[in-house]
Amino acid sequence: STYLLSRLVDCKITYESCETLASALQTPNSPLRELDLRYNDLGDRGVELLCVGLTSPLCNIQTLVLDHCKLTYESCETLASVLQTPNSPLRELDLRYNDLGDRGVELLCVGLTSPLCNIQTLV
Repeated sequence: STYLLSRLVDCKITYESCETLASALQTPNSPLRELDLRYNDLGDRGVELLCVGLTSPLCNIQTLVLDHCKLTYESCETLASVLQTPNSPLRELDLRYNDLGDRGVELLCVGLTSPLCNIQTLV
């Protein structure tokens, strides 16, 4: 079977497109395994909308790249819930070059330490 990578790097995507992306992640039998959204202005609101799709049992995303997406600690709480989703396929998460701060890392660690978390690579 073919696995797809959606590379939407520096496409001027804002939070407004994230609801549509979340719907796409919930497509039954989707071959999409990697989603690269770096250098977009998603912000915390965009990640919140995107996470609706990421927590769906239909989502097959294994690698999520969100570097340079203007995220703050608020995104970390939402992402922590994704990391605690039962049977989540997510294995790699890239959060480089965001303003997460100590508070964000603390919130993210709630998800990372969950027995349900399957993350193997965190950047």
